[in-house]
Amino acid sequence: MNRDQLQKFVQYLITVHHTEVLPTAQKLADEILSQNSEINQVHGAPDPTAGASIDDENCWHLDEEQVQEQVKLFLSQGGYHGSGKQLNLLFAKVREMLKMRDSNGARMLTLITEQFMADPRLSLWRQQGTAMTDKYRQLWDELGALWMCIVLNPHCKLEQKTSWLKQLKKWNSVDVCPWEDGNHGGELPNLTNALPQGANANQDSSNRPHRTVFTRAIEACDLHWQDSHLQHIISSDLYTNYCYHDDTENSLFDSRGWPLWHEHVPTACARVDALRSHGYPREALRLAIAIVNTLRRQQQKQLEMFRTQKKGDCGRGCLYWNGIPELPHKSITSITNLEGWVGHPLDPVGTLFSSLMEACLTEDETFSGLPDFTENMGQCKSLEYHHLPAHKFLEEGESYVTLAVEVALIGLGQQRIMPDGLYTQEKVCRNEEQLISKLQEIELDDTLVKIFRKQAVFLLEAGPYSGLGEIIHRESVPMHTFAKYLFTCLLPHDAELAYKIALRAMRLLVLESTAPTGDLTRPHHIASVVPNRYPRWFTLSHIESQQCELASTMLTAAKGDVRRLETVLESIQKNIHSSSHIFKLAQDAFKIATLMDSLPDITLLKVSLELGLQVMRMTLSTLNWRRREMVRWLVTCATEVGVYALDSIMQSWFTLFTPTEATSIVATTVMSNSTIVRLHLDCHQQEKLASSARTLALQCAMKDPQNCALSALTLCEKDHIAFETAYQIVLDAATTGMSYTQLFTIARYMEHRGYPMRAYKLATLAMTHLNLSYNQDTHPAINDVLWACALSHSLGKNELAAIIPLVVKSVKCATVLSDILRRCTLTTPGMVGLHGRRNSGKLMSLDKAPLRQLLDATIGAYINTTHSRLTHISPRHYSEFIEFLSKARETFLMAHDGHIQFTQFIDNLKQIYKGKKKLMMLVRERFG
Repeated sequence: MNRDQLQKFVQYLITVHHTEVLPTAQKLADEILSQNSEINQVHGAPDPTAGASIDDENCWHLDEEQVQEQVKLFLSQGGYHGSGKQLNLLFAKVREMLKMRDSNGARMLTLITEQFMADPRLSLWRQQGTAMTDKYRQLWDELGALWMCIVLNPHCKLEQKTSWLKQLKKWNSVDVCPWEDGNHGGELPNLTNALPQGANANQDSSNRPHRTVFTRAIEACDLHWQDSHLQHIISSDLYTNYCYHDDTENSLFDSRGWPLWHEHVPTACARVDALRSHGYPREALRLAIAIVNTLRRQQQKQLEMFRTQKKGDCGRGCLYWNGIPELPHKSITSITNLEGWVGHPLDPVGTLFSSLMEACLTEDETFSGLPDFTENMGQCKSLEYHHLPAHKFLEEGESYVTLAVEVALIGLGQQRIMPDGLYTQEKVCRNEEQLISKLQEIELDDTLVKIFRKQAVFLLEAGPYSGLGEIIHRESVPMHTFAKYLFTCLLPHDAELAYKIALRAMRLLVLESTAPTGDLTRPHHIASVVPNRYPRWFTLSHIESQQCELASTMLTAAKGDVRRLETVLESIQKNIHSSSHIFKLAQDAFKIATLMDSLPDITLLKVSLELGLQVMRMTLSTLNWRRREMVRWLVTCATEVGVYALDSIMQSWFTLFTPTEATSIVATTVMSNSTIVRLHLDCHQQEKLASSARTLALQCAMKDPQNCALSALTLCEKDHIAFETAYQIVLDAATTGMSYTQLFTIARYMEHRGYPMRAYKLATLAMTHLNLSYNQDTHPAINDVLWACALSHSLGKNELAAIIPLVVKSVKCATVLSDILRRCTLTTPGMVGLHGRRNSGKLMSLDKAPLRQLLDATIGAYINTTHSRLTHISPRHYSEFIEFLSKARETFLMAHDGHIQFTQFIDNLKQIYKGKKKLMMLVRERFG
């Protein structure tokens, strides 16, 4: 403002607030007019709109009530309406405040935590024994991590830390305070304090059976920043000691004189996170580099140690016995760690990676106002990472990028035991996938390929220190996902190394050693069925699918390479235990082998067939809802491989298929016209296949006549001897093992094929198995009975005479019997003979056998059915009953004395059921 504007500004200000400011204005005016006053000794004047001085501690006004209400609202929405995102924004705001060194950051987090602790769902879930949702669980994780950052503030005052510790202990002691690992109590020691400076470790938390989300922050209250070595590391790029001898486990400097920092790795990385969070990016970077250099040195020493052990000089902790590697005990799987770094609550590897990657973003190399790397992951493709050799403690050609990549590879390859509990196991998978996705955003150049090669060799040779070493504990976290990434990266540069890594990673020891043989298609049932054999791996189905993905990736890459394909096939057969996954791989191999743009890869097709055969053997004796699909697919695959493959699966059918599958799907498909056309078979090849199919059909019919006889007859139609053999198998089985439905079906087929006498024979055998009671007038077998009688009638009097006693014995249903009787009286038996000649015989007499027997049985059935119906009849069925009696009269009247019989029958009814007056009145009205 110019002079006039300033004058007007002051005058208006005094006028508007004259009661409050007039005394002050008067006092200031007097001081300004006095030459010796203090105000005239200072140049310029304070500006209340400019904000705090650069040296002042920031402390803006915090609207506490609003924060509390917001958190309460978001929590009450239970993760819906984007409330989880809103809470994450609040956490980001806390981090932003910490970075600006605003003292309200801790206060705001306290308000947020209080609302989280007051969430009514906590006690509800604890009572019901249900786990909290994954997203909600992750919010708690972030809460714990933020408290860790706050208590690790390198410049906080002792009274502040004491106050935070008191608050944290209070929350920690609340019954519903969430546990660190989700739902299982951890038995880990106080790892944060297993450090050189942890002598005065806080012991209160160790009395609690479970580690909560605040335990690590409570333990971190014992950590300090006064260690002079640590102070030197974070404050100087020139801190070296070239005269130092690198000969002890916990050396302060390496052989190059570069500083090292030995501390429980997650704790050391929590320091890095705290420095970044509190606005000290340079210091965070220096410590991160020291930690990575320490890890690399440690890795080298572990490799040397293991090589020494292998040579035999292994002393008490030997992992070999007479040259045979033993499975290491769970607690000594890796000497470096009792807990894995990937999936760890403090995310140590992610912290180191982010810190190093932030340092090489070309967007800003000055470390002022650096963007948070994790927030930028979404648009990372547009950011460029440069190999800036900006730090002294890097090897030649190294950069922050190479360091970040290397530490990610070290962390992902670390051998670690699968933790307990669903949440922690899912977190291991999620964290691993997040790290790999960050790595995938970095373009590989020659420098990075060297790092990949170096780490791949370490991973293969470092024994029990590596998840890809030759010795691992059976409960080690599998390396399938990581190995698939390594394989893809290394393949164009070093195929041999890529396959070594992928093949080593294929193992899944948790399903081996004590695993029962057979199909493990449903591994999630195993824990409950055999509790002592299998640890509770809740993510096993995901792990197995990752193993399958790794195998599929190798199969795709190995197309055209016979040796590699054989090796991959062996690995799949040895390591994959689930039939559904082997089936998926068989299908994958088939698709890759038969791509439209090239000739089929016969080796890959054979791999596909071999895997398919393994699936058939695995699922032969177990129930599998996809079994039919699998069998059909196998025949398709064998067809692609060639005629010899089809012949082979038919000859060894009993090891692969059930008799029903072999006849109804396999042989039937092989004998179809489409297969013959597809394979361009000559007559000789067709006959060879047909012969194998007939042999299979007869074997199956012998083994399971009920389900295979019809298919066997169909398959043997063109060969007289085979057909006769199949027919004889049916006759032999008919008396014992076959139902009337099966026999009627085969009999109808025989008639259709032009064998009426054989059809008749089978129909009579079917009748002996049938039993139709008086009230089964809608039974599905009625059509078969009528058909059998019609067939017998068409063949002649003798055949009809033979079947009627069987019908009388098997059928007690009056309406069915009267229908048969009526049909038999309409035409002469054998009217159309076998050769189509008309028969001029007379109609059969109802007074003589066999129709007299049928007539008497029908009348008897009507009498019995009438009495049965009258026992439980209700008025609404009266009219229906009268109609039934009318039909009965028609049958009675077919006999020469039928009129008399029916009158006697009605009189009996009127006498016996005289109590049913209304019904009997209706009977009199109709029948007299």
